[in-house]
Amino acid sequence: MPNRLAHEKSPYLLQHQDNPVDWYAWSDEAFEIAKKENKPVFLSIGYATCHWCHVMAHESFEDESIASLLNEAFINVKVDREERPDIDATYMTVCQMLNGHGGWPLTIILTPDKEPFFASTYIPKEARYGRIGLRQLIPGVSGMWTHEPAKVQKAVESIKGGFVRSQEFEPGKFPGTEAIDFAAEQLMSRYDPDFGGFGTAPKFPSPHNLMFLLRQWDHTGDERFLEAVTETLTAMRLGGIWDHIGFGFHRYSTDREWLLPHFEKMLYDQALLMMLYTEAWQITKKPLFKQTVYEISEYVTRNLTSEEGSFFCAEDADTEGEEGKFYVWDISEADSLLSKQEASFFKFSYNLKKEGNFEDESTKKLTGQNIPHLNTELEEEAADIWTLLRPKLFKYREKRIHPLLDDKILTDWNALMIAAFAKAGASFGDDTLVKKATTAYSFIQKQLYVDGILHHRYKDGESSIPAFADDCAFLIWAGIELYEATFDARYLTDALDLNEYFIQNFWDNDNGGFYLSINDKDQPLGRQKQIYDGAIPSANSIALMNLIRLGRFTGKTDLEEKANAIGCCFSSDLIRSGSSSTMSMMAVQFLNYDTKEIVISKGNNDASGFISLLRSLFIPSKVLLFRPAEEDHSIYSVSGYIKEQEPVQGKSSVYICRNYSCEKPVFDMSQLIESLELH
Repeated sequence: MPNRLAHEKSPYLLQHQDNPVDWYAWSDEAFEIAKKENKPVFLSIGYATCHWCHVMAHESFEDESIASLLNEAFINVKVDREERPDIDATYMTVCQMLNGHGGWPLTIILTPDKEPFFASTYIPKEARYGRIGLRQLIPGVSGMWTHEPAKVQKAVESIKGGFVRSQEFEPGKFPGTEAIDFAAEQLMSRYDPDFGGFGTAPKFPSPHNLMFLLRQWDHTGDERFLEAVTETLTAMRLGGIWDHIGFGFHRYSTDREWLLPHFEKMLYDQALLMMLYTEAWQITKKPLFKQTVYEISEYVTRNLTSEEGSFFCAEDADTEGEEGKFYVWDISEADSLLSKQEASFFKFSYNLKKEGNFEDESTKKLTGQNIPHLNTELEEEAADIWTLLRPKLFKYREKRIHPLLDDKILTDWNALMIAAFAKAGASFGDDTLVKKATTAYSFIQKQLYVDGILHHRYKDGESSIPAFADDCAFLIWAGIELYEATFDARYLTDALDLNEYFIQNFWDNDNGGFYLSINDKDQPLGRQKQIYDGAIPSANSIALMNLIRLGRFTGKTDLEEKANAIGCCFSSDLIRSGSSSTMSMMAVQFLNYDTKEIVISKGNNDASGFISLLRSLFIPSKVLLFRPAEEDHSIYSVSGYIKEQEPVQGKSSVYICRNYSCEKPVFDMSQLIESLELH
């Protein structure tokens, strides 16, 4: 018999609908029953494409004996972290406080008042390697709950005190250039010169760290920063973290060499990496970087795009209970599928071996399976061969059982993908890419607003869960990128309207900064603020940049005052460990590194050359505005100051404004390039 989760929309919750565990979704009902029956709450948080979530589910939640213990001792609650990032953030903070690390599945045991007294990640069914098993943990917790309530309460009070301290930020002055330089050197101290990336294993792409270093190179001219980025991007693109057959990036590399990935593919990784490769192309014009952007686009369009043009969340790492099975190859498959010459090319170029080319993580033995990857970039002739060969391999692979698709639609992740398509389309002068962005944006405007209020999740025709800070901040960012890609003023107007709503509902009036959630109903330990950038930049980091850019678009100084308040609120964190908040540091770079407001004023002649040039160049500390010659002057209601920047003598002109004053307009390309003072 399916349990209560059968009525949910979340693919993750639906994965557990047939468990013998008597699951509840997060709800008032669950906690009211816990109070009534005087039981603690067993909270399990994960997401649909999480490998270790699958392991714990198959090992324990599908086991009748473990389920019986859970049902007797607890009220059991399942949460999809992607649907409820507010709940996840609260209890992940607790887990990190208690254990020094976090991850998913996240296992928390709570009082009926939602107050935690135990936290862990994956827990095996039976004790092993010094790790307690569920079979031992459950009776131990149950006994403590019944016979030692004072010990439970002591743990609760200790955790609550620690959580409060975690939200006590040291305010100070807005960070300056010293903080930028320190953050850059922090990153470079961890750079791996042999294989690219930072640290050893596992290695995450962390696109915002690399985008920060591109800006540091742009300002300082120090080639170390550019080399670190380009070498990392090349290594990732050649390695196993990139899907050479079907395109798209896997989640992260479990080894130092970018060979063995954790195979899930996340929408947000595709979005942030598309932005990063676009910016790297703007600087280097390296064909591989542009090719990577277009191949990410192909993957997202084919595998993660709905019929309406919005974007799904992710594809799983597992098929048939085995991680990566969909993606790996053995020699016999290549030999039987391809001609002798083709098979030889595939095996040699992409490092396929009879014994396999990677070790099993746990046994350290070669598996006989191969992850296609390159040691060097293909020469032109080899690339041509691969262009003809790859579709055969793709067609064959498509017949395999596919990984699970998590087909819920999240506002924040969609906004990241919209911003990426807009940025790439503008940079490459490709209206097809921009169209993907505008279509998805229209979907959000139509489907994710309910009675004028933005919502977080759309699934099966239903929008629900009021927006979180990430939804607002990222959608504002998407609006800004769409304006610069289309010069349609409504995107800027939408961004300003949403920004006003964001401030009214999420702003901390006492200390500055944005809270993660709109209220504290489900945050028993208090509303959270974050500045740390994880796999995705934090809402406050993005908001800091948004406020600065919107202030420069509009000339409204109150927006920059809000940005200043964010920087002051988190000052000590940004100054001491800016490398953990590189999106915030990009905002600090924006303010300090030759900030420009650039206005293209359309005259009687064609202005498209100016537009194409300015969009294709790497000019990170700028806002780009367009003053139309036609009747549509809607931009004036947003950016009134550009009304005065008329074309000179009827010629299309470009005004470059620095430090709140504008230089003489320029009329030709060579003048414009000279005025921009580019590398």
